[in-house]
Amino acid sequence: MAPSGSRSIDCWRVLYWIPVLFICLIVAWSYYAYVVQLCIETVENTGEKIVYLLLFHGLFIMFGWSYWQTIFTNPMNPLKEFHLSHPDKELLEREDRRESQQEILRRLAKDLPIYTRTMSGAVRYCDHCHLLKPDRCHHCSACNKCILKMDHHCPWVNNCVGFSNYKFFMLFLAYSLLYCLFVTATDLQYFIQFWTKGLPDTQAKFHIMFLFFAASTFSVSLAFLFAYHCWLVCKNRSTLEAFRAPAFEHGTDKNGFSLGINRNFRQVFGDEKKYWPLPVFSSIGDGCSFPTCLVNPDPEQPSLSTVHNTSIKSSEESHPFPSKILRESQNQLLSNGQSEDRVNRGTSNPALTIEKET
Repeated sequence: MAPSGSRSIDCWRVLYWIPVLFICLIVAWSYYAYVVQLCIETVENTGEKIVYLLLFHGLFIMFGWSYWQTIFTNPMNPLKEFHLSHPDKELLEREDRRESQQEILRRLAKDLPIYTRTMSGAVRYCDHCHLLKPDRCHHCSACNKCILKMDHHCPWVNNCVGFSNYKFFMLFLAYSLLYCLFVTATDLQYFIQFWTKGLPDTQAKFHIMFLFFAASTFSVSLAFLFAYHCWLVCKNRSTLEAFRAPAFEHGTDKNGFSLGINRNFRQVFGDEKKYWPLPVFSSIGDGCSFPTCLVNPDPEQPSLSTVHNTSIKSSEESHPFPSKILRESQNQLLSNGQSEDRVNRGTSNPALTIEKET
């Protein structure tokens, strides 16, 4: 017999799917209302009907595909190199003095591409997952694990939005907005005709009128949300970083990861334009390290900035991890003649203390 605690957890997990089920029911009804009640039953012009159905199904497929990808793409977690080994974990737990704990974490972090700190200047350590947090990584209390480049936990997709599915989330917002705008625009004339009694009362009247209200309402809310996330992409910030700027050794810097609009966009959507509108993974990097702009206060002036590469030196064969961090795709972000300073910041602050942030 399963313990009562596990049954309670399973019940909560089922409840988490209610918002997703609500969205699916709304979309399913909108499909019936638009295809059957509007296009088949109400629209009389055959050419208009065919155009409406083709465009609608194109948007419907892209919307459903991106929504599926956002929901069922597992968030990426830190690589094993960031996790404390069992001996290191026991050693850290045995130490009571903060100075000794500090020395242990500094020793473990010195060969990892970690540049961000807590607001007090401490190494970012997760006591739930027992790991040193990579830059832009945060612990999600809903998922109960650390998520790479965590943006937020979205109840409407019952998933964490992070490095692995942020592009899918952006496309989900874009296609859902286009879907609602298209339905609103093509339904408008028939909504007016029913409203002014230009068409006889039929079963389609309720569906067409309510479809217009629902699509127009969702369009407004989606437009604001999509515009906000477009701004975040242009600034290369996550939602968490927009509310609290990331802290580096030189202090907080809201533009610390911004490389300019073009490269910020490519970091999320990739270099190949043919993949931009498709919900397939094409983001640049591995989610564990990110190029940073630590000198120029205005990231939109690339000629004045010095871009610092977030990888550390990989010449020592005893530390294979750093050589995997900077991939070819990340090298492209640091092009256009900008200098690539490889700085090992893990040991440069002798006053680091432990702060277990969640």
